[in-house]
Amino acid sequence: MVMSSRRLAGAALQVALTALLPLVLPAYYVYKVTTYLLGAVFPEDVAGKVVLITGASSGIGEHLAYEYAKRGAYLALVARREASLREVGDVALGLGSPGVLVLLADVSKPQDCETFINDTIRYFGRLDHLVNNASIRQVCKFEEIEDVKHFRALMDINFWGHVYPTRLAIPHLKRSHGRIVGVTSNSSYIFIGRDTFYNASKAAALSFYDTLRMELGGDIRITEVVPGVVESEITKGKMLTKEGEMKVDQDERDTILGPTPAEPVGDFARTVVRDVCRGARYVFEPRWYMGVYLLRACLPEVLVWNSRLLTVDRVGASITDTLGKCLLDLPGVRRFAQPPSLRSPEIKDR
Repeated sequence: MVMSSRRLAGAALQVALTALLPLVLPAYYVYKVTTYLLGAVFPEDVAGKVVLITGASSGIGEHLAYEYAKRGAYLALVARREASLREVGDVALGLGSPGVLVLLADVSKPQDCETFINDTIRYFGRLDHLVNNASIRQVCKFEEIEDVKHFRALMDINFWGHVYPTRLAIPHLKRSHGRIVGVTSNSSYIFIGRDTFYNASKAAALSFYDTLRMELGGDIRITEVVPGVVESEITKGKMLTKEGEMKVDQDERDTILGPTPAEPVGDFARTVVRDVCRGARYVFEPRWYMGVYLLRACLPEVLVWNSRLLTVDRVGASITDTLGKCLLDLPGVRRFAQPPSLRSPEIKDR
């Protein structure tokens, strides 16, 4: 009897909330359109402001630095590869940044994070945007892993590497009424097979930023960037293997990306910085991934079935012979889906 009453109460609540939607949605969409138009007409001017970007030596972080540089921002660039980072800094200066500070650090180490935040404040005197971008990927099925401890490094970089700099930057961002830009992934809400720990780390980061936005209110603004398949070292095939080794494995890469087209990183970064300056709370890019997000919310079983079909089930002799990989190998598909940079296994090594 008690269980029946609870079920009836739950059903009644669902009906009541559904009935309220026609009343609430029009006002909500008026608010959304108004804020979008105001942001487009009066975007934030970042010229002369200080932007710190982690994972800035290649890929998404590198090209975000270039877009901020074009808008006249001072840059503090953080990564572990000194030569590559200095090359990015030189290009950013040529594109219009009035000043670049290169900072060698590992975002998974709290002391490194404290050092690069403090060095930025000492050098520039302020911090306006913190862009948490550093990330690594793992590709293998969970049951293939012999020791899960191999992937602590991934969680340290992909989750704690967002938490440590954010905690240390908050006092400075409050003073400048600044912004945190968290680069997560569509893996935070899509069930991508063979990406167990990567998916979990990105979902944790997304939830972290959602909660932090609520706690901070209007003191610090937060933009969550949700990339799809974007040209980078990760989509080139750089990953942690099931043995915990970092290497480039394009065969494994193809098992999960399949024929999904990769967006050129320059186009991606241009859209992201534009929308960040417009005050967007979320940036889904490419935009069509919004449809996948709605599929997750409305028809999750369909998303699970599709992901398993493309990335998990074998259609050949090898464990990497997934349907997605077979589709990619059809004539002309790889040329359409992958920019030339993703077909080469070469990555920066310094």
